[in-house]
Amino acid sequence: QVQLVESGGGLVQAGGSLSLSCAASGRTFSYYALGWIRQAPGKEREFVAGITWSGSSTAYADSVKDRFTISRDNAKNTVYLQMNSLKSEDAGVYYCAAKWSPYVNFVRTTLQFDYWGQGTQVTVSS
Repeated sequence: QVQLVESGGGLVQAGGSLSLSCAASGRTFSYYALGWIRQAPGKEREFVAGITWSGSSTAYADSVKDRFTISRDNAKNTVYLQMNSLKSEDAGVYYCAAKWSPYVNFVRTTLQFDYWGQGTQVTVSS
């Protein structure tokens, strides 16, 4: 089991950047695939980015490709989301999520995660 705590959300102007972090507990962190999922008011949760257990492969929603970057540091039990060129439609609650996936070297945008953080709010002003 893994517990996830997000940080780094806040208010940013359109076109700006924001970096999110998600710290995880547990000695088996490195065997989890990790992802960032967001939810805007009145909308369903949307996959944003995912990364494999080793960090060798990533996946992104088309809406954030070339703007967002997911990365992980297994030594620090942390996953990151660097968000650049933010748009108003990027606003929402961003959740960090994990799925036990040792030695699985790909991540799908449809991956069903098993563990979730409490979320961090991202607000983009125009």
